[in-house]
Amino acid sequence: MRIGLFATCLGDTLFPEAVKSTAVLLARLGHDVVFPPGQTCCGQMHVNTGYQREPLPLVRNFADQFGDASIEAVVMPSGSCAGSVRHQHEIVAERYGDAALRSGVADVKAKTYELSELLVDVLGAEDVGAYFPHRVTYHPTCHSLRMLRVGDKPLKLLRAVDSIDLVELPEADSCCGFGGTFAVKNAETSTAMLQDKMRNIAATGAGVCTAGDSSCLMHIGGGLSRIGSGTRTLHLAQILSATRTSPYVPTEAVR
Repeated sequence: MRIGLFATCLGDTLFPEAVKSTAVLLARLGHDVVFPPGQTCCGQMHVNTGYQREPLPLVRNFADQFGDASIEAVVMPSGSCAGSVRHQHEIVAERYGDAALRSGVADVKAKTYELSELLVDVLGAEDVGAYFPHRVTYHPTCHSLRMLRVGDKPLKLLRAVDSIDLVELPEADSCCGFGGTFAVKNAETSTAMLQDKMRNIAATGAGVCTAGDSSCLMHIGGGLSRIGSGTRTLHLAQILSATRTSPYVPTEAVR
């Protein structure tokens, strides 16, 4: 399958390893991964903060970059960005776009997936040949859980990882408190939510907390580092891309 990879803003600027790991994983599974060079932000942050007209050029660019008929699927290591493309782009196009944009958005929307959706639902792959001999707990991010409804797809993938010690996260479906600008505008509430999440992560004894969104992992990882936790955060793609011949090598102790 020819798959278009969308890096996302956070992947491009702060967490490129999640993007690289996505490409490595899909290539290892035998797929042709293409990276449209003109891709930019999906516009999620504009819509989420009430600026629905402003991301119109971004929505148009996304449809242009990934609308190539040779691209059979579009994948992104982000539930929130996938949710934006599948839901918000249509709203923007309907309100401020033209017929051509609405058609382009609909075409791209139909072939856009978050990573775990693509692997399990489209490619039929649960065991991707990963090897990760560490204790891991999984945080289901809000957009993947509530907007995309990926369900237990990430857990199916993690359970199939060789030598992993996967432990359940208490109150897993509770928000970590990030929510984009929510963490800035409502800092005290966000911090309280993060403290609850970190307490539950600590209860698992896991050395790694994983998720499908770098944004939530940035929030959780920042909190864990500030309290001197021995737990670090890794994107789901980084775990799934690790193998016995190319294992994940931690830069600090990981249980």
